[in-house]
Amino acid sequence: MRTRVRELAAPVGLAGALAALLAWLGLRTVAFTDYEVEAEPALHALRDGDLQAFVELLPAYGASLVLRSPFALLPDALGGGDLALFRSMALPCLAAGVFLGVLLWHRARLAGASRRSGIAVLVLCAGNPLTLRALEIGHPEELLGGALCVGAVLAAGASRPLLAGVLLGLAAANKPWALLAAAPVVLTLSGGRARAIAAAAATAALFAVPLALLGSPAIAQSGAVARDAGDIFQPWQIWWFVGDHGQPVFGLTGEKVGFRAAPGWVGEVARPLVVLVPLALCLALARRLRGRPWHDGLLLLALVLLLRCLLDTWNVVYYELPFLLALVAWEVHARPGSLPTFSLAAALLCWVTLEQLTTQASPDVQAIAFLAWSVPAAGAMLMTLVRPPAAQRVAARVRARRAAPARAPLAEPH
Repeated sequence: MRTRVRELAAPVGLAGALAALLAWLGLRTVAFTDYEVEAEPALHALRDGDLQAFVELLPAYGASLVLRSPFALLPDALGGGDLALFRSMALPCLAAGVFLGVLLWHRARLAGASRRSGIAVLVLCAGNPLTLRALEIGHPEELLGGALCVGAVLAAGASRPLLAGVLLGLAAANKPWALLAAAPVVLTLSGGRARAIAAAAATAALFAVPLALLGSPAIAQSGAVARDAGDIFQPWQIWWFVGDHGQPVFGLTGEKVGFRAAPGWVGEVARPLVVLVPLALCLALARRLRGRPWHDGLLLLALVLLLRCLLDTWNVVYYELPFLLALVAWEVHARPGSLPTFSLAAALLCWVTLEQLTTQASPDVQAIAFLAWSVPAAGAMLMTLVRPPAAQRVAARVRARRAAPARAPLAEPH
């Protein structure tokens, strides 16, 4: 036992240091963040003991604040102010990335991965630059949701349906997009699917039902967000080129040069497809996934989370974070002992196309650059899921050879 604790000390320390570095870089101020506008008023009411105002001021992802509400009380106990509250609410999210990173590091090392590969896994989970942007924008809960979704599939692969359901329910309470993970979790399970679904529904209801009974606007807001694209129309999604260049587009800092205006119909079409396309894909693949390695569920999760980014007109840099967490988890199990090359490449491409190009290229070029790697990546993941594993292909060829009729010998010439 002491040996195991000693072995984990180094990765836990490294992952914790990476998370602390991101917190120091990304949690410097609450000003000009979504947190300041959306979450801070409700959390101030909670700290003041006004529960009714807390419920009324919750944003569309209000259940996430309820889930993390105990951490809102830490700054008072330690004598901290608004910045301390901001950092405290991010703490469980960063801890989730650390925990997932150490877990995947441990599994990678057991599979024979090198120290370099283990460090890469830790960096992708606990020190990802996309997490930095999530913190700077004010949405650390995206990291928590991604880690919970990956954890649910890992639990399903370990044949633990109740744990898988609870983790999925917590993820859905944290952010509604996590419902996209439901089908991958169910398809990964070899049994106990009904228990997993019941556990997920009960866990999510613990947070959603009280808010609904108390009349929280967060419930209505989440439904409205799910249906309406609003004024947010980003270059990094498949609908970009149906937008209109003929009218000016304005943001918080003035006119957004080169941006396209969203057509009126795109929200009504795109938002339902964010859910319907991944669901239809999972149903289509359900039969093919029977008898496949359980870790294909992680690849399916990565695929549906990438499709979410492609189909959502709101797609911003931190939306890709859950996709990357699922991808690195798949690589650890599908390519044991190997460097998570695909995940590192995807992280780099996300950072370049969604961050670096924003100041160096027009929105149309940004859109082309994003689609140039994300669409082929989605296609490659789909083909990997559709094609049978190499071992099955070899066995099928052997069976075909054995079943082929023997050729008649050629007659000797007279």
